[in-house]
Amino acid sequence: MTYFKFLIYGLIQGFTEFLPISSTAHLKILSDFLRIDDPGSSVSAILHLGSIFAILYYFRDDIYIYLKEEKITFKKNFINNKLIKSIAIGSISILLLGLIIKIFIPNFSDSVLRTNLSIAIISIFMAFLMLFADKSKKNIITLSNHNLFDSLKIGIGQALAIFPGVSRSGITISIALLLGWKKVDATKFSFFLGIPAISIAALVEFLDSFSKGLYLPFGPLVIGLVTTFFISFLCIDFLIKFIPKKGLTFFAYYRIIFGTIILVSYF
Repeated sequence: MTYFKFLIYGLIQGFTEFLPISSTAHLKILSDFLRIDDPGSSVSAILHLGSIFAILYYFRDDIYIYLKEEKITFKKNFINNKLIKSIAIGSISILLLGLIIKIFIPNFSDSVLRTNLSIAIISIFMAFLMLFADKSKKNIITLSNHNLFDSLKIGIGQALAIFPGVSRSGITISIALLLGWKKVDATKFSFFLGIPAISIAALVEFLDSFSKGLYLPFGPLVIGLVTTFFISFLCIDFLIKFIPKKGLTFFAYYRIIFGTIILVSYF
């Protein structure tokens, strides 16, 4: 039964991490619906590693090009690379907010912000933000010509994804579109920006679980990670092709339905 639960966790995580619908919210809500344990923030964070491996593998050629040595040393090229700077700047906010929550709100995973009611309200609010962002007609900014202040703004949005229902990909892509980014570049930057944030969160949660003596079954956890990797890979491929053509509208309407169903069942 434990293996089955982690298989389900991996499927949910893989399908929802990159789709702009909030993986944390779906792990919580669907766990309730399927009557299996809420995986909690620790297991959720560790499963995120499967999604990170999927990003690195899917964009391996792009990453190599961005970090490729030209006529200068790798170290100098790495430090001066614009994309690396953008990812670093965009990651500051979520790291600071995560640290503040970890220190001052140790029981955050059991807070009111993880309740079904909160998830429903946030999901619907995000749906309207995504619909508004999808109507942006500028679409001239790319990974090559963006400025670093854009990265900071998108990073602040990413920090809000700590709250279940927001969706890291949903809010980062939306803010990028509102700033005038091309849809394909907004989507790619959302993936790249997630690498340090998700990795560090997973590491912190793992070490925290280890220090508290929380038992995490190795075999089922591997099943969850492998499942997350393969499903995440498929979802990345889907989004890279879908969003530039269709935008965020479909996912926004899904969020409205998702949030409404939760509200109805709640009351």
